[in-house]
Amino acid sequence: MAQATPPKPKLSTPESFVCGAVASCMAVTCTNPMELCKTRLQLQGELAKDAPRVYRNVGDVFVKTWRNEGLRGLQRGLGPEQYIYQTFLNGCRLGFYEPVRQQLNRLVGRDPHSTSALTSVAAGVVSGACGAASGNPFYLVKARMQAYSPILPVGTQHNYKNGFDALRTIFRAEGVRGFVRGVDAAILRTCMGSSVQLPTYIAAKNYFASQGWLPADSVANFLVSSSISGACVCLMMQPPDTALTRVYNQPLKTLPDGRKVGALYKNPIDCLWKTLKAEGPGGWYKGTTAQFLRIAPHTILCLVLNDVIVGWYSSIKG
Repeated sequence: MAQATPPKPKLSTPESFVCGAVASCMAVTCTNPMELCKTRLQLQGELAKDAPRVYRNVGDVFVKTWRNEGLRGLQRGLGPEQYIYQTFLNGCRLGFYEPVRQQLNRLVGRDPHSTSALTSVAAGVVSGACGAASGNPFYLVKARMQAYSPILPVGTQHNYKNGFDALRTIFRAEGVRGFVRGVDAAILRTCMGSSVQLPTYIAAKNYFASQGWLPADSVANFLVSSSISGACVCLMMQPPDTALTRVYNQPLKTLPDGRKVGALYKNPIDCLWKTLKAEGPGGWYKGTTAQFLRIAPHTILCLVLNDVIVGWYSSIKG
């Protein structure tokens, strides 16, 4: 039978949302270069198994981008659009997770503060889907901006002056429909990641504390639990993440009725299937090392900062 965990500081849902958003924005400032490397590796050799490679590995992407584009190149996509996306995604994912989990526990007749694998995963999926849907236009812009390189391009190139120029360009070309392009892939990716991120983090943190190995509120417990969570997220999320990057970045074609649709993929499942046929299973896992080097520190920073910010805010509030 699941053991009840002590209640966390009581914050309202808007307060939890803001704390999660601040933590994620701080984290992404540090991890954006690895996400850029991951994006370019995922697009390299798209639907072509033996295509020549521009980049050998994540280190090669980092070095070549630094030499040819400088710090600005490594931080492509880090601007208002990235921070707005992080606010929506992780504000929802971190801020809504606990209220949703407690409500689900009540619905199934459990103690709201008890830990259940089923309600924890369901809460992760619900909160992640809310964040992915609300932040989709900004993640679309970020992915396209990170894929762009004036020196060593891979994939379709979208040259925007900045995030707001990207939003204007997309709206003029496609209307509101352009802002929801790839939202199904974004929800699939985020739900798979969110279904394991917070549940594994909380389970690991509580387990280490209950066994007396690490104090519940120690930095060591935060770091170890976050690392375990990051590895689980990476394993679950990589294939749909590759599909999302490719669906977002694909060229468009105009149908007879004037609608613009993806020229390569109809949806994320179609993308995964075509990638498997053209590139084999390895195509799904392009950029995995870069993904882990992004997710591990991002998860650690995001969850640790969220705990610190929540604790700090609660001490001031209470």
